[in-house]
Amino acid sequence: MRGLFSFHVSQRFLRVWQRNFTVYRKTWKINFLPPLLEPLFYLLAFGAGLSALVGKIQYHGAELSYVVFIAPALIAITIMYSAFFENTFSSFVRMYYQKTYDAMMATPLTLEEIVTGEIVWGATKSVFATVIMLVIISLFGLIYYPHGFLIIPLAFVGGLAFGSIGMFFTGIVPTIDIFNLPMFLFITPMFLFSGTFFPLENLPIWAQLIASLLPLTHLVNIIRSLSFGSLDVSLVWSTGYLLIFFMIFFPLAQHAMKKRLIK
Repeated sequence: MRGLFSFHVSQRFLRVWQRNFTVYRKTWKINFLPPLLEPLFYLLAFGAGLSALVGKIQYHGAELSYVVFIAPALIAITIMYSAFFENTFSSFVRMYYQKTYDAMMATPLTLEEIVTGEIVWGATKSVFATVIMLVIISLFGLIYYPHGFLIIPLAFVGGLAFGSIGMFFTGIVPTIDIFNLPMFLFITPMFLFSGTFFPLENLPIWAQLIASLLPLTHLVNIIRSLSFGSLDVSLVWSTGYLLIFFMIFFPLAQHAMKKRLIK
């Protein structure tokens, strides 16, 4: 009997990716709008509105405007949301309502390859959204290049991590409504307390320790450093932390989906 961490995936998973990309091309105009408009709305609200009230903030010994501080975090949040939503709500719809997985499993594709293709597709959508946001945010001079180009492959790594987490929840929730629980208990706390809208130094020590365990904290730190044109060894650790999350939740997602679909 194969164990939890024993599975085989061939390059056929790319066919699942190809199928999702084909559907995406037919609805690209709808998918294109959120990452295009979201940074504009945030930058307008925080840059023209809240930034005037907050003024300058201290971050790692440097004085920054508030809009410069939050712009990289907006990219990190988009990476998280793009992959997590794709591999929860969208994957659940394909699995439960559209019966797409049933059709795929009638082909030579294995369930492991289907799940892998779904997670890789979720990471790809994170890359698409990141590229669009980078273009918009760069127009405001908020990204330092050439370091900023490294954010694109980082988006794929982050997408794999959050996509695997999302697919794990897809494998265990009984109905689509229950996704409100991981959203409220997992995603929302990261959205608020991962150094996104204020420096973690403002939190109590115990809260800083908890925040350091959240994957979004590490993603925000990397993107913020790259946006500022800073490279140091801590970025290697933070990238490794995201990969650890992926390596933990990828087999867990495979196991959960197999337990759900293979009777």
